[in-house]
Amino acid sequence: MSLLSEKMGLFTEPQRVMSLGVYPYFRPIESDQDTVVTISGKRVLMFGSNSYLGLTNHPKLKEGAINAIKKYGTGCAGSRYLNGTLDIHVELEERLAKLVGKEAALVYPTGFTVNSGVIPCLAGRGEYLIFDESDHASIIEGKRLSFANTLKYRHNDMCALEKTLQKCPSDAVKVIVADGVFSMEGDIADIPAIVALSEKYNASIYIDEAHSLGVFGQNGRGICDHFGVSSKVDLIMGTFSKSLGTIGGFVAADEAIINCVKHTSRTLIFSASITPASTGCVLAALDVMAEETWRQEALWANTKRAKKGFVSAGFEVGPTESPIIPLYVRDNEKTFMLTKICMEDGVFINPVVAPAVPPESTLVRYSLMATHTFEQIDESIEKITKAAKKLGIV
Repeated sequence: MSLLSEKMGLFTEPQRVMSLGVYPYFRPIESDQDTVVTISGKRVLMFGSNSYLGLTNHPKLKEGAINAIKKYGTGCAGSRYLNGTLDIHVELEERLAKLVGKEAALVYPTGFTVNSGVIPCLAGRGEYLIFDESDHASIIEGKRLSFANTLKYRHNDMCALEKTLQKCPSDAVKVIVADGVFSMEGDIADIPAIVALSEKYNASIYIDEAHSLGVFGQNGRGICDHFGVSSKVDLIMGTFSKSLGTIGGFVAADEAIINCVKHTSRTLIFSASITPASTGCVLAALDVMAEETWRQEALWANTKRAKKGFVSAGFEVGPTESPIIPLYVRDNEKTFMLTKICMEDGVFINPVVAPAVPPESTLVRYSLMATHTFEQIDESIEKITKAAKKLGIV
């Protein structure tokens, strides 16, 4: 065994959890990603998906993907920078820029590569990147790849953000980076306050709309549109793997910023292009999002019902203001056990445990789709509550 294998072999936490019979990861799904999925031949209610609008099996999205494959093939065999730009990539970028109210947009093969590739381009030596401490891991990776000074502020604490901005020279480039909706706790960034502070301290703003596009704003335009501040946010980032039913991501900004990012972002220049199928799928998803406005309305009706049900059952749900509902357990082992019992009873939920969060902050993440029925929601609440009572959580 090599030294590397010996070192890696010391990582045994997954095996320990497996030995307890509560390992909850890499569960193979044998069906489409819908409100009900099939796992090990059993039908299970899905409340662990990010498909907020329920579009992953929409006929128009499938048709868009199939038609793109028929015309362009299965891949681009190169990066956007060289041979991998298709006319539908350009069309999609124009539509996305218009959607979020920006001059231009740039499409990437994944949402992760947007954050990890764009953020290092924004600030260099002697400049500043300022992060909410609860920002997504892809944002943190982007921070690590930057030569800028990096500072963080307490989660959603605007006094802490102002104190952090005060540490920066007034004439230096400063970029505040925050999630619009925080992916684990479901709370939303205080974007109006961030905008006010950016104007006071001459800073720019980068907002990750991964979990807010399709959910907030007019016709799903996002959290910046929801607050009416899109024009005051310098860069808006979004993904296709949540509300838009496929994989990929984009960043939108003014022409000058996009021109610079297009020619300096390593995850764009040195990654193969987003596939024709995914591109065709997103174009179709944008049509559906504009036409079937009932989906956004249904998502919020479902969110309201589920949140009310969990609070009535005695769960602690924190400050969530989105279709992501954290059910706090505050114990690693009980979080695993709750996930296991619910799965056995036909409800799929996601555990969030240490080291992703402190041991005293563990939770299960319950998320909603527009296509869930009230009956499915009520059934899931009943079953999760039954399991939680068995474990002494509520």
